[in-house]
Amino acid sequence: MEIPWQQLDPDTLTNVLESFVLREGTDYGEEEKTLAEKVADVRAQLARNEVVLVYSELHETLTIMPRQGR
Repeated sequence: MEIPWQQLDPDTLTNVLESFVLREGTDYGEEEKTLAEKVADVRAQLARNEVVLVYSELHETLTIMPRQGR
């Protein structure tokens, strides 16, 4: 189920984005970025409609996925 990110409380959205970028295995290339920069990058992807928040009722998890193919 897609969750409209615009309807989330700003603090909640920030927490979701921080959790996402801190997950093990998330790769941002050769250049090191701060947590704030990574969060800003994902927030910008949401604003550009490139990615979406997706809640899995089966697994009771929230993740961010590319919009393409959805």
